[in-house]
Amino acid sequence: MTPGRRHGRALTVLLGVVLAATACGPVADRQPKDLRVGYDSLDGSLAVWPPRGDLAGDAAATAAVTDAVRDWRSPADDRAHLPSSGILFSGRVDGAPVALVAADVPGESASWLLQLTRDGDRYAITRASEYTDPGYLVYSDVLPVQTAGGRRYLVSARVQTLLGPQGRALAVADGLSAPVDVPACAAVPVTATLRATESLPRGRAADRLLDLGTGTVDPRYPLVRDESGAGRRALTGLDTCVLAGDRGPFGSIPRRVGDRDAPRSVPTSWPMAKLTVRSLGEVALGGGEAAELQQLSWDTDAGTMTAVIYRPADGSAPVVSPADRATPLQTYQLPVPGQPLVVLSWRATRDSSLSVPPGTPLLVERPGLVVVPEPTRTQTYSLANTDKTHYRSVSPR
Repeated sequence: MTPGRRHGRALTVLLGVVLAATACGPVADRQPKDLRVGYDSLDGSLAVWPPRGDLAGDAAATAAVTDAVRDWRSPADDRAHLPSSGILFSGRVDGAPVALVAADVPGESASWLLQLTRDGDRYAITRASEYTDPGYLVYSDVLPVQTAGGRRYLVSARVQTLLGPQGRALAVADGLSAPVDVPACAAVPVTATLRATESLPRGRAADRLLDLGTGTVDPRYPLVRDESGAGRRALTGLDTCVLAGDRGPFGSIPRRVGDRDAPRSVPTSWPMAKLTVRSLGEVALGGGEAAELQQLSWDTDAGTMTAVIYRPADGSAPVVSPADRATPLQTYQLPVPGQPLVVLSWRATRDSSLSVPPGTPLLVERPGLVVVPEPTRTQTYSLANTDKTHYRSVSPR
């Protein structure tokens, strides 16, 4: 379950209280001159995002942050809706003024985390990442912050303790954690303990997240929900910068805005939650040692995505395919050095039958899995079931 939905029925109750009592969502007749400081959401009597930072009461800082956010535009050229946005933190970090804003962007029904630093008498937005869960950013409890001293996390008032990548408790002052060493291109766990509240009467002992690394570039949001810990296991040994690249699983399906690709927006294939991996078996190519072939799957705001991972027996770097949307016949182009492959995967039944073009060499053939060399021209493969035939075409990279 994802951050915006994870409290389920209890959160529904909470939202009803918030909307009735504090107007948490966009309100047409509320047009403040400046951004609110903090966010007016309640969990029972608990203010979930109270004002934080030693500049939270500084009117000049608030006005300067507001001016910067008012001038900001998303990659789709949408602006933040100030009445339903808020300054979650405004204070000095490592001696420099920093502000963190939860920005509501109605044009794409998006929620952004904006990080600002002061430049002379003005503030400038230095980082802007889009929260990819359909729920609003402020319903999460741990937000990533990147500073010169390392990764930090801003936590809601629901967070009782926060454990960093090595399972060590992080000191938290005024909602902001101490800096922690997060690698650039590897996934590490972050775990929060949530106190008992009206929406969580028993609290939550382990609210698990994965930080995909400080190399995650804007506007990609680096935190992924990992309730079961399966995501941590799935990404072991994988380079998250490769995963996030334009040809990697997480970055390979661009977002469409209207009838055009939007390369500056978060990819449609960007992960949100439920990262898992399963083995497809071993593959031996050209008489060499058998490598393990795995299928990676994850949830996005556009549905489930999958990819394949080729893990060489000699321990060299794994090879990953671009993403494929979950379909009855999965096709993956796997750029194995010296021998690029196409992997075809499906759920085998007594009535399913795969067809490949005549003369296609079958490097691997077993129920539910076929591996063939990447074609030199566009080829079409088909999977016949009792009620329907599914077609997939592959072109050379």
